[in-house]
Amino acid sequence: MPQRSHLVFEPDIQDALSQYIVDLYVDETDAQRQISEKTAAQGLPQIDLRAEEGWMLMFLTRLVQAKHVVEIGTLAGYSATWIARGLPDDGKLITLELEQKHADIARANFKATGVSDKIDILVGEAGKTLASLKGSFDLVFIDADKEGYEDYLTWAIENVRSGGLITAHNAFQHGSLVAKVPDPARTNGVKHMDAFNRRVASDKRLLSTIIPVGDGFVAAIVL
Repeated sequence: MPQRSHLVFEPDIQDALSQYIVDLYVDETDAQRQISEKTAAQGLPQIDLRAEEGWMLMFLTRLVQAKHVVEIGTLAGYSATWIARGLPDDGKLITLELEQKHADIARANFKATGVSDKIDILVGEAGKTLASLKGSFDLVFIDADKEGYEDYLTWAIENVRSGGLITAHNAFQHGSLVAKVPDPARTNGVKHMDAFNRRVASDKRLLSTIIPVGDGFVAAIVL
């Protein structure tokens, strides 16, 4: 059996390829760009999606023709603005955020990007908030505490329609998931993310993969 070739990119090449995607495809508005630029000054963690990741999230929203979406983890609202751009005029995104400060910043960012009418923010612990949300959603995007990913998955499988999509960010844990010398600070995240990845892969109710864009997106179609 012939050996398969493997592509291994040096970090500078990987960055250049990411920029190549951005230059070719990504239409990031000035208002969206400013969300990421302002987060440090606002005291928020620097964990926003990259522009090409946001574009892909919008692409997936359009791909499944989503009208009703749940996002778990709002932060400053950058990813939510991409989802909103993928929704039709009568679409709605419900985004869940633990911290009131983050929610307030996100609301201002939604207004600045012109998507406020498509987004509702629910503030509080995600597990409790999800317990009050029941329905047939088209897409769920998970990008929050890694300890909760499996619980969020359980809810998503029960509440996403057949043919809908469950997607989750940080599948690779910045490379620590497979690194020979992983980042010690990511040990807990790696443990939970690996368990999540394996559960998604083995669940017969899902058709799944990891899209290797940015830090990796788990993507699972509900069968």
